[in-house]
Amino acid sequence: MIHSFNIAIVCNTLAGNGYSETLSDQLQQLLNKQQIPCTVFRDTWPAQFSGYSDVFILGGDGTLNRFINQYPNISIPLSVFKGGSGNDFGWKLYGHLSFEAQLSQVLSSSPKPVDAGSCNGRLFLNGIGVGFDGEVVKSMGRKRFFAGHLAYLGTVIRKIFFFREKELELEYDGRRVKDKYFMISIANGSRYGGGFLVAPQATVNDGLLDLVMIRKIHPLKRCFYLPRVEKGKHMNLPFVKAERVKEVTIKAASPVPGHIDGELLEEKEYRITVLPGRFLFRGQHTA
Repeated sequence: MIHSFNIAIVCNTLAGNGYSETLSDQLQQLLNKQQIPCTVFRDTWPAQFSGYSDVFILGGDGTLNRFINQYPNISIPLSVFKGGSGNDFGWKLYGHLSFEAQLSQVLSSSPKPVDAGSCNGRLFLNGIGVGFDGEVVKSMGRKRFFAGHLAYLGTVIRKIFFFREKELELEYDGRRVKDKYFMISIANGSRYGGGFLVAPQATVNDGLLDLVMIRKIHPLKRCFYLPRVEKGKHMNLPFVKAERVKEVTIKAASPVPGHIDGELLEEKEYRITVLPGRFLFRGQHTA
């Protein structure tokens, strides 16, 4: 089985402040020791991957998002190795496995389908956030490419008292609701921001997206509830509602900040739909 591999390794040298480039050298050495052919592509990636059995992606959620949008119809198995500042989808698939343990698991496993989503024509794997978490990504600017969980948390704390809820209209499952929302998440994975368990019950292969709606919260209470959101203990709070949906549309009177896999968006309308089993991934230990 091992000798049937011919692996393309794609790397974003900016991810993780250069860590993914270091990781690519380590990965190449480990594969060479096992006599598994591989080719490393750093910032310039090929037009297609003919002749390769797999693609290993080194980077975080942003790198993964760039990859699936550059190759939206790729059908060969993928694996993502956590080399970015935000590795939430990698954590969802592989947990806290060490680099070596993940490689071993990937090489010994069969690929399985993983859902994706589409937002205004752009693909995502981890999720969409509209409202407060979009404002956080906007405030971080280019720092988000180099920042980790602590930098994200610092921006959250800095913005949390002054953010004003947005009046949004949602349409999903034949329903239409309008309210003031602190934040809305449409999740395929469970975590954002390097560790905030916004959608703790989300799974990546159920053909559905987890819609988590957090309505207006008094500014003085936000810090009190923040640790519960971080730990995924917020789902039973009275101002939180969750649904599992195949599609949802969010409308606003003026552009509202949001993010797609951690990359900034600002739109008046977000049209989101699930794409069941869109990509194949090896080695995933979670559903």
